[in-house]
Amino acid sequence: MSKLFDVSASCAIVTGAASGLGWRFAEVLALAGARVIVGARRLHRLQELGLRLERSGAKVEVIQLDVTSNSSVTACFAYCKKMNIYADILINNAGIAIAKPTIEQSEADWDSVIDTNLKGAWLMSREFVRQKRDGASASIVNISSILGAKGAKQLASYCASKAGLTNLTRSLAIEFAPLNVRVNAVAPGYIETDMNRGFLRSSAGDNIKKAIPMREFGQAEDLDGAILYLCSHASRYVTGSVLTIDGGHTAGI
Repeated sequence: MSKLFDVSASCAIVTGAASGLGWRFAEVLALAGARVIVGARRLHRLQELGLRLERSGAKVEVIQLDVTSNSSVTACFAYCKKMNIYADILINNAGIAIAKPTIEQSEADWDSVIDTNLKGAWLMSREFVRQKRDGASASIVNISSILGAKGAKQLASYCASKAGLTNLTRSLAIEFAPLNVRVNAVAPGYIETDMNRGFLRSSAGDNIKKAIPMREFGQAEDLDGAILYLCSHASRYVTGSVLTIDGGHTAGI
């Protein structure tokens, strides 16, 4: 059973790893023995993460990466090929949200969210499968959101991007199954991170908490098991699925 969730022979790419959940996912996979390639736009933060992981004995590569740019994405995989690194796990975590009323959002606001959250996952997934070794099994995990299944005011672009990411997951699962690539998604609810902690601990956050059956916000570590499950042999026969982790928030939808 201990081998069921073993990722020690794997190599994982984690996008958006400079902070928040991406940082956590990189730590979890690295401490589980996987070689980890961390990518994001903020190189100084990635270097900090890289040093932290190396001190724990992890194997890590740091790559500055803009998932909205095809040239940046292809350069990432070109570097991996040059270094004879072939990833078999991809965590499409990079994402942003711009909270504004729709009538105040610019076209640039919309494009920024859609390109990062949806186009970026598509670009990364395409290149990931192109570089995969023939016959090798692989896993793509897209980090969606419960807001891909329900709406929220002032977050139209974010909700649209996550709904698109959820269905992209299903479409790629069908397309990539014959290539021995599984594609699944994790849909977190309200997970407390450095970026949203102030809001979640406000009166507005208290109102959200009242709508969660478990009456608490999730913590980053609450996603650890899902990540290890979807990246390992434990989910060998699972593809096209969306694993919701939200304390029951969307159970009544």
